[in-house]
Amino acid sequence: MCLAIPTRVVELLPDNQALVDLGGVRKAISLELVDDVAVGDYVIIHVGYALTRLDPDEAARTLALMAEAGLDVGGAGACP
Repeated sequence: MCLAIPTRVVELLPDNQALVDLGGVRKAISLELVDDVAVGDYVIIHVGYALTRLDPDEAARTLALMAEAGLDVGGAGACP
């Protein structure tokens, strides 16, 4: 099962790509489906594509709920 998990953009890369960080796990993802993403934004990612930007407060609440439920949001539960 894949989960769409909020991740923070830490670097914008060439070719509409970005480097994201989730609990110390960093991965390059595509920004093809989302406009105007900046460093520090949170995005929902699924199968390597950012699907939408997410409000930072909403991202924090979502990540806290996932951690409370015992999900490893450090990368193991997310799809690359």
